[in-house]
Amino acid sequence: MDDSARKRCEPTAPRKTRRFRVSRSTERKARIVCRRYAEKRSVDLDNRGRPHCFDPDHQDCRGCVEDINDGRIETW
Repeated sequence: MDDSARKRCEPTAPRKTRRFRVSRSTERKARIVCRRYAEKRSVDLDNRGRPHCFDPDHQDCRGCVEDINDGRIETW
């Protein structure tokens, strides 16, 4: 296959960014209830749906991110 044919086969549409459906504050921070400390928090989410307080070594934090991604996180 020559280069011109290969370029025609490559996808051209940009990847869509994922939106997480959570309650947001006026500052656009996600309003979640922290599973680890059982407290209300307003946090920024990264492009993978993880709050800035995320600890990958803690089970509650991993469960929180799973709930955010599945759209079932407890909010306020």
